[in-house]
Amino acid sequence: MLIVKTENLIIDLIIAMLWSLSPFGEAKVGIPYGVLNGVNIYLVFIACFFANVLVFPIMYFFLTKVNKYLLKWHYYKKSAIYVARKAKVGSGDKIKKYGFIGLIFFVMLPVPGTGVYAGSIASYLFKMERKRAFAANTVGIFFSSVIVWVTTVLAMQGAA
Repeated sequence: MLIVKTENLIIDLIIAMLWSLSPFGEAKVGIPYGVLNGVNIYLVFIACFFANVLVFPIMYFFLTKVNKYLLKWHYYKKSAIYVARKAKVGSGDKIKKYGFIGLIFFVMLPVPGTGVYAGSIASYLFKMERKRAFAANTVGIFFSSVIVWVTTVLAMQGAA
């Protein structure tokens, strides 16, 4: 029985990490999923945080290397321009005015349309230095993960 329960917890942790890598939820979905499925709350936080941090290097590679080849395809270019406009509109004022701190706050807000995917695109569009953009995204992900984690744990205990 213990082996089956352990296997389920490992599977639930992997699913939580995959949610954290996904643009459909990031750690905002991965952390609650893991906690609600009984995975250790500290392990869920650490695993989902690091999984979400992995998104920036993947997105940066995609935006700097792969994107230029795909832009030759009309339908991709049309979609990419739409996504770029949404990222610029959603984050433009904050990042232009506040730079590094603005990107942290933009990524930190645990609401739809913000997060490391939008932050990566915005930092690419505004031509932020890669190391500073990575640092800002990582700090923003950390605070966002803490907000979601604390809220989830408190809600599970009936305090929130």
